[in-house]
Amino acid sequence: MGFETTLATALTIGIALLLSYWLGSQGMEEHGGAFGTAVATMGMLMTAAYVLAMDTFGPITDNANGIIEMAGVGGTARQVTDRLDAVGNTTKALTKGYAMVSAGLAAFLLFQAYLEKVRDLKGVATYDVINIARVEVFVGAMLAVMLVFLFSALGLRAVGNTAAKIIEEVRRQFRENPDIMKGTAKPDYARAVDITARAGLRNMVAPGVLAVGMPIVVGVLLNLVPGYDAAMSIGAFLMVGTIAGIMMASFMNNGGGAWDNAKKYIESGEMKDEQGNVIGKKTPTHAAAVVGDTVGDPFKDTVGPSLHVLVKLLATITLVLSPLFVL
Repeated sequence: MGFETTLATALTIGIALLLSYWLGSQGMEEHGGAFGTAVATMGMLMTAAYVLAMDTFGPITDNANGIIEMAGVGGTARQVTDRLDAVGNTTKALTKGYAMVSAGLAAFLLFQAYLEKVRDLKGVATYDVINIARVEVFVGAMLAVMLVFLFSALGLRAVGNTAAKIIEEVRRQFRENPDIMKGTAKPDYARAVDITARAGLRNMVAPGVLAVGMPIVVGVLLNLVPGYDAAMSIGAFLMVGTIAGIMMASFMNNGGGAWDNAKKYIESGEMKDEQGNVIGKKTPTHAAAVVGDTVGDPFKDTVGPSLHVLVKLLATITLVLSPLFVL
């Protein structure tokens, strides 16, 4: 399902770009297409209030479901919060889709701005061709795709490492204070929260440095090689990295949400076998779904939104530091 959603993402962004560029070019001869794309981008950003409301709905229902579960409340109340939680996963996936479409439109504008800036720095009349047949351009595009995958891997690893530290802390508290399991003593919640915050922030340093530093390193190194056009290579880096980032984010957001909702579907009692028996909790199927949900959460809540930031960061870094890539 996650892979299939890339089709809708590509078609939506592609059609939006083509239509907005064509409509803008009808009224203005010079830079009309870019103006039309800018208007379309602003139109996407105008949904900010709706996106905020839909994005907040998910965590609220998730926390409500957690409170119901910790309180031991079952029956109708639990059924309602389970369904609301499943809906919340879907709304979060939708808002991430809106964010990625707006990022795609904005990245195209910044890419054009990058080409304009390079043209001015080189002092040429036009600079609007990225020749993929040049070896440095091909290498830049390949490194951009690699960046997206490596960035995603670092994000997933950060979640895994932090979760392992929380498990160690929970085991330590249970071991040193047996009264916690008896219900006569409270755990040290603050310690667990502190570990989560510190580990989460520290583990995201590497992805951040990679996203900012890699286009700079690639551009500067290629600039030192005679005959190589570093500016063109970084243009390919920006363009291909943006496309790969959007597709990967679509896969992560929707694939992760599907995993989460699969578990919710089983827990709701709606899933049945061929004989009509309900497949619920404490079954191998439910255990497998829990494992899937453990994978799906960092997919949709960590890597997916982070790739949204990566796409915009690539465009900003390459545009601001474009003088470094021009001899």
